[in-house]
Amino acid sequence: QVQLVESGGGLVQAGGSLRLSCAASGNIGSINAMGWYRQAPGKQRELVARITSGGIPNYADSVKGRFTISRDGAKNTLFLQMTSLKPEDTAVYYCKTEATRAWVGYDYWGQGTQVTVSS
Repeated sequence: QVQLVESGGGLVQAGGSLRLSCAASGNIGSINAMGWYRQAPGKQRELVARITSGGIPNYADSVKGRFTISRDGAKNTLFLQMTSLKPEDTAVYYCKTEATRAWVGYDYWGQGTQVTVSS
């Protein structure tokens, strides 16, 4: 059974920083990419940042220059360093792992962690 456990969310003032972590465990298979997504109330879930197994990141325009995604491949752990936070960054942040096992692709999601940025 695959588990993704996020941590590091919380309440922070605008301009502050937070670091999210996502630990993946279980029979995941071969990881192709990992990413962070977020969903604000009344809005669709959106990509925040994603990093491939080769270490190539991409970011949503809204977070470029403020957020940094990184990964510890040996430990299947994903991080998101968030700086200069804005109230509009408030959302539930989800970790996603894209993997292949026995030639079949799978997407695994964590349960989410709340990030609230006060003005």
